[in-house]
Amino acid sequence: CEKTGGTIMFITTTGINAGYTIKDVVEATASLMLSSEDIDKYNMFDQLFDESKEKIKKKAELSGGDGIIGLKYNSEVVELNGAPKFLVVHAYGTVVVIDK
Repeated sequence: CEKTGGTIMFITTTGINAGYTIKDVVEATASLMLSSEDIDKYNMFDQLFDESKEKIKKKAELSGGDGIIGLKYNSEVVELNGAPKFLVVHAYGTVVVIDK
């Protein structure tokens, strides 16, 4: 669990063993263009995972959720002809409210 904006938000890649109501499905994307000097710095994916996680948490909080279940990430390296590489991380999950 993490505290965000005065509320405690949980995030899990699985389901939870508690009653809940689905509020929303949220997604967030983070990307980074690699310059020719940084072309092999794939360890920069770590910051993109963190960035997309922060974005998705904000969206979940705005939708009034207690947390996100089933969080999934997609990551890819996008190469365009004659252009730099892009690292892209896309996160998505289901926002839920725990039944009281």
